[in-house]
Amino acid sequence: MRRIIRNALIILIFIFVTGCTSNADTVDTPLYSGKGLSVGVVGEVPKVREDQIRFTSISFDELEDYTKLSSNYDAVIIMKEHLQEADDNKYVKVYTKAGTPFFFIGATKSFMPFVLEDVSYEHSSLTNFNNNMYVTGYFHNGEKFRSWEYGIYNDKVNEPNIKSVYSQMFTTIESIKNGMYK
Repeated sequence: MRRIIRNALIILIFIFVTGCTSNADTVDTPLYSGKGLSVGVVGEVPKVREDQIRFTSISFDELEDYTKLSSNYDAVIIMKEHLQEADDNKYVKVYTKAGTPFFFIGATKSFMPFVLEDVSYEHSSLTNFNNNMYVTGYFHNGEKFRSWEYGIYNDKVNEPNIKSVYSQMFTTIESIKNGMYK
């Protein structure tokens, strides 16, 4: 009987201790709760927590016709595996004239290789310019531009932290859509 009580007590202590410790690798952040957004994606469509985001896969060829981007999408996301192609000089005009915000996933060299001609993402001296941010955003509207950077909680790249960054990004997209820039 003592053995059963002792084992039960050990199990209860273990449950209590593990239940009371926090996971330092993730952070619980609010979901984006705004209106539905239409987002074009070059690359694989990301997994997010929000249901009101409508993703559409698009190609670089579709980006070249930048006059239609702002009427079709609230923003465009370019996934990490396409960043080298995204820095081609022929897309500089797209990023600076489309009137649509662009978000570069996994870009460690700021937005500059994408919006400045002859600045290569691969060979850029901007190595880790934005302090290991996970997402770099850029929006050029008329004479003004804005940029954003989003980091991963505790620099831990995991699914909850990535989804948290997307929620923050959606809030920014909505503020741009509503004419308010954060």
